[in-house]
Amino acid sequence: MKCFVICSGGLDSVSLAHRVAAEYDIAGLISFDYGQRHRKELDFATACAERLKVPHDIVDIRTVGRNLSDSALTDDVDVPDGHYAEESMRITVVPNRNAIMLAIAFGIAAARKVDAVATAVHGGDHFIYPDCRPGFIDAFQRMQDHALEGYANIRLYAPYVTVPKAEIVKDGARHGTPFALTWSCYKGGEHHCGRCGTCVERREAFHLAGVPDPTDYEDAGFWCEAVARGAL
Repeated sequence: MKCFVICSGGLDSVSLAHRVAAEYDIAGLISFDYGQRHRKELDFATACAERLKVPHDIVDIRTVGRNLSDSALTDDVDVPDGHYAEESMRITVVPNRNAIMLAIAFGIAAARKVDAVATAVHGGDHFIYPDCRPGFIDAFQRMQDHALEGYANIRLYAPYVTVPKAEIVKDGARHGTPFALTWSCYKGGEHHCGRCGTCVERREAFHLAGVPDPTDYEDAGFWCEAVARGAL
């Protein structure tokens, strides 16, 4: 199977890229610049493509991103601290983000005669992000089957969609993912903040996986408090 990987530069998508490179014929990485405040993640996606020696397309959809307003990831809105299970984290939703990115990636895959598009959506995203749930993945596949009928038959490969992030850490470790060369933090500072939802989830995942976390956090201990509060 010849497969594109949608790669943000984060832990999940870089781990997926290493998995696909080990198990299939990786056609390249596709990343998206949608005006995210943590745009530095794209540098880590570029580094991943160079490491795997595959092509890397960064698709500029900033004009689209500017119209997907009221998200802490794109607007001048504070990124909240805490666990993803907290209601305050809904401000990090970018409406229809995955649907937009996947539709573009499927178009590219069809034009280049690639068999599949891989995405790293996972079980930990289900609470807050509707376009990361199994129902969305299944519905998107059906929609693309109709959209490309008679032209291409492309599979949506989402191996993490029902598993927690700790399982992605384990899978990444099995495939030699250099976790220190991934970026998760939504605040896009010099170091991972350790306090935003994605930093808390990242730190918790390494702990649950029993894998050493090489990440440099500005607040390395906050995750315990956030996880306890999110479980209430």
